[in-house]
Amino acid sequence: MPTRVLLVGAGAIGAFYGSRLACAPNTAVSALCRSNYKAVKASGFKVTSPQYGESTFRPEHTFGTPDEARKAEVTWDYLLVATKALPDVSDDSTLLEGLVGPDTSIVLVQNGLGVEEPYRKRFPKACILSAVTIASAVQPSHGHINHNRWTRISVGPYLPHLDSGSAAAEASDEEAMQKNSRLVELLKAGGISDAEMYDHAGLQFVRWHKIAINAAMNPSSVLSGGTGNQEMSADPELSRHLLGVMNEVLETAPQVLGKPLPAKLATADRILNSTKKNSSGSKPSMQIDWEKGNRLELEVILGNPIRIARKKGLEMPRLQSMYALLKRAQEVRESAKESKL
Repeated sequence: MPTRVLLVGAGAIGAFYGSRLACAPNTAVSALCRSNYKAVKASGFKVTSPQYGESTFRPEHTFGTPDEARKAEVTWDYLLVATKALPDVSDDSTLLEGLVGPDTSIVLVQNGLGVEEPYRKRFPKACILSAVTIASAVQPSHGHINHNRWTRISVGPYLPHLDSGSAAAEASDEEAMQKNSRLVELLKAGGISDAEMYDHAGLQFVRWHKIAINAAMNPSSVLSGGTGNQEMSADPELSRHLLGVMNEVLETAPQVLGKPLPAKLATADRILNSTKKNSSGSKPSMQIDWEKGNRLELEVILGNPIRIARKKGLEMPRLQSMYALLKRAQEVRESAKESKL
């Protein structure tokens, strides 16, 4: 039997990694789509990449609703969730109801902190794998995926009972590590050579490290009127602000996780210097969402880190200021939309 993977949320990132997993031996990848369902059902995904060239990825099954996926009665090895994490809008763990079998692993390829908890609460016996990626990909039209640069994806099991430092490992922990290792092997077999495997604590550090970047760049771009990453990093005052936000996150993470920050993770200065050299002029995803009038990933990028830190008696004043301002700005805008209906 092939290893079967279902993409839940077949946007740019989900479809890109799905297309690579489909290249792994004896692996079948299906897709649960939303707005792009008709295009994908008819023609699959057309994927272009400077690294992998141009190809067409046709999912084994293409579903338009979770109910369609449930009726297919397929036993899934991995449910790869790549939806945008908006817990203040909806609980996407409900999409997986009826799809999680006794041997199914839930893989969360989502931004932010605390994204795993809704899935752990709904599926307490399921193996949950947490993944962080820096790949750049867009879907300019339905079913067309442009992968621009980077392929790194870091994956680790979500085992929160280990966070206390006193809890003993459970029998299922070893199984989770094996499923984690298998997924990384499949990604590498599909051509993602820099897929990385971590333990629980290591992956959570990777999440905090990416939060340092996202919490600095994303809200700052919106609050500064749509300034791009490189422009912000070159501005004297904005660069000081970005450095302050990143250091606040990187100094908080070890206090929350109870371990020192791994040496392999880049410092705030190194991140900022790298951003200055990036001539792409790209805008953060939060700014793009703001321009489109979409809801922002405020809770998982700003709200959750603040709340997690507060449980440890810690405050994050720079993040809190941006969170308060953007949350209120979003509320005002949403209220204005509703008044026009």
